Amino acid sequence: MSERKIIKTENAPAAIGPYSQAVLVGNTLYCSGQIAINPKTGEIVNSNITDETEQVMKNVGAVLSAAQMDFGHVAKVSIFMSDMSFYTEINEVYAKYFLNDPPAREAVAVKTLPKNVNVEISVIAVK
Repeated sequence: MSERKIIKTENAPAAIGPYSQAVLVGNTLYCSGQIAINPKTGEIVNSNITDETEQVMKNVGAVLSAAQMDFGHVAKVSIFMSDMSFYTEINEVYAKYFLNDPPAREAVAVKTLPKNVNVEISVIAVK
């Protein structure tokens, strides 16, 4: 197995459990799920699903940046939402980050997410 490197940045929320923001193994980055915590204030951004998703994507972008990557490196995305009725609005925000050749993805509704947020997104990226 290639050497593992832990990726950590103050520009994304600190882990709220026993996990890393991301782990780089070789050229592949495995990013933990991000929720809509503003890393500067520690507050959850959840006034509406659009703003919540935007904060999640900013957090994902910050973790990618800490590994010298961007959304163009993303190969796989997992989206977890509290209700499938948010699907369209989440997609509208998400699509702004993947204008060309979007990655593989699944989007599922789950019963509960950490801190009772409405959306969590994790990615796998490759250099």
